[in-house]
Amino acid sequence: MASPEISIIVPCYNEVENIGPLVDALETTLTDIKWEVIFVDDNSPDGTIEVVRKLAQNNPAVRGLHRIGRRGLSSAVIEGALSSSANIIAVMDGDLQHDESCLRDMITAITDKGADIAVASRHIEGGSSNGLSDGWRHFLSQGGIWAAQKLLNVPLTDPMSGFFAIKRACFTERAALLGGQGFKILLDIMLARPGTLKIHEVPMMFRNRLHGKSKLSHGVMLSFGRMIITHFFKKALPHSRT
Repeated sequence: MASPEISIIVPCYNEVENIGPLVDALETTLTDIKWEVIFVDDNSPDGTIEVVRKLAQNNPAVRGLHRIGRRGLSSAVIEGALSSSANIIAVMDGDLQHDESCLRDMITAITDKGADIAVASRHIEGGSSNGLSDGWRHFLSQGGIWAAQKLLNVPLTDPMSGFFAIKRACFTERAALLGGQGFKILLDIMLARPGTLKIHEVPMMFRNRLHGKSKLSHGVMLSFGRMIITHFFKKALPHSRT
């Protein structure tokens, strides 16, 4: 079998009702593209990994990575990406809020437009963040965007996006430097080492969650805050970089 053009990493926890619909959506969207999806499950008690395994028995594009004793979105993405085989690595949530049709534009941005990383943005023309469930999540999102943009040396309207695609080579050179903490792996990748990545943003309509619960908790926000503070100190003390 030919190697996939894109490996889609989906960190998940208690997403048993969303796995099948997400695979169906990918099959509908990526009809002429060779792809694989890797669900990285943190030992969900609802049987998420069993659904993944059942689908994988009949669909070679579906893979599962079952983690026991480890938990966290960023570390799940890192492990899933390192286990993948395509030259383009995409990251998306397993809750169906990310619009899978953006994948085609992200692939084109990397293969045809020379981008190192393509980000699905809620904050450019054609995008929307209406799927955020309440005012508190809107506030946290906007606050995180403001803090993240203060750290970045490149224009990025949605550094809090959890939906992006990156060249394998760019990910690989940063992988060992990633903290693996928190839930905003995109920002960690962008700040892992000096040097500018060429970015292309595509509009995304952030959808409402149909099943399950949001993973945004106080603990998650504390982890994000620690990552922001760590990178602020690194930026203030550039000699501390190796």
